[in-house]
Amino acid sequence: MLITLPVYPEEDKENGKGVLHLWLTDNAHIVDIGPVSGNDDAAASSLLYESGNNNYNNEELIALYEKKKGNEEIQSLGMASVLLTTRLERVKKVLATWKEVDERFSQLCPSESHVGDRSTNTPCSSNFKITDGLVGFLSDNISGTTWRDEYLGVDATINNTEAVTVGSDKGVTFRGAWAEWPVGRQGENQLYHFANYNFTLVATVSIDGVPTQEGPIPLMGVKVNGEGKSKLMELSYEKEKKWILQCGGGNLKEHSRAWEPGTTHQVAIVLQNGTQGTVYVDGQRVCEDVQHKLENKGLKGISHFFIGGGEGTAGNQEVVPVTVRNVLLYNRPLSSGEITALNTKLSIPKAGQIKTVAEDANAAPLANRNSESPAGGSALQQSPQTREKQQITTAGG
Repeated sequence: MLITLPVYPEEDKENGKGVLHLWLTDNAHIVDIGPVSGNDDAAASSLLYESGNNNYNNEELIALYEKKKGNEEIQSLGMASVLLTTRLERVKKVLATWKEVDERFSQLCPSESHVGDRSTNTPCSSNFKITDGLVGFLSDNISGTTWRDEYLGVDATINNTEAVTVGSDKGVTFRGAWAEWPVGRQGENQLYHFANYNFTLVATVSIDGVPTQEGPIPLMGVKVNGEGKSKLMELSYEKEKKWILQCGGGNLKEHSRAWEPGTTHQVAIVLQNGTQGTVYVDGQRVCEDVQHKLENKGLKGISHFFIGGGEGTAGNQEVVPVTVRNVLLYNRPLSSGEITALNTKLSIPKAGQIKTVAEDANAAPLANRNSESPAGGSALQQSPQTREKQQITTAGG
């Protein structure tokens, strides 16, 4: 489905004019195809699509939008149209990419001729589709500070890139560095707005050393909006090889389940209905309760996910190498059975040749793609201030 929605600049820039953008969504993933209205201050809009002949050789896409004229005191409205047919090629490439990434996940399962070999407790079982609700996937595609989402949605940002390496088979190794995957931090347009209520964040990790100093070292978690270091949930590790859990900014809890240096573990953080959080390691809960209820009254919303470490990892804490690969974000809370199904030692196939961060450091960054667009979610979400600005009619094609 194609829709048009405005993107507003940062406050007080360009008089707050909304630039109309074309978006592509399948109600799970969403990608910003590009601007439509140029320098016009766009209001209501519609899309017109003509498929042409059976081979789609003469297809056309036209955007009609209402544009504002004049100043704040005296304004009038006019109509404008723009031909967007050339954007359809970009749309087709994005759709092909979504299909290709889904197929990479499907390679975890045997072929249809071996369907009888499928266990009921794997990602291949008939009652669990591994791509159902999967909206974000970070593999090993890194350029400079950008960790690219394989679904072309929201990219993560790497802090302290000098301390990051990409291996041919071990994923992304952080040494005093970490990645941030934005939610509310995206600003007005938030493609991961659903994460304030329901999500599952999964990663395959290995801690490649043992700390010698006291205190927990963050591995993965959820940061809350606002100043300070408030966290919704955080999974850490420490020198006694125990997992440390923090929920809702409360006290740290040590879990009896141990981690082993150099051993691959699958970790998952689940949020349901904005109040119930669960953390899993290797398919097993590391919460004492069946489901830990978060004390998040007055929660300002999620700022971002942090992966491989957290703020303060560089400089304030001992540096322990951590390798991360196959970071998955779902727009729904996976059940304990689905988490168990995901806990498989099979690797997700990689696409193409892998480059190190140093080799690809001068590549054109994709940060601009995310500065105005968010990623994967059931729908594009915008802040209340933005929604008040909008008076839009959109049409899908």
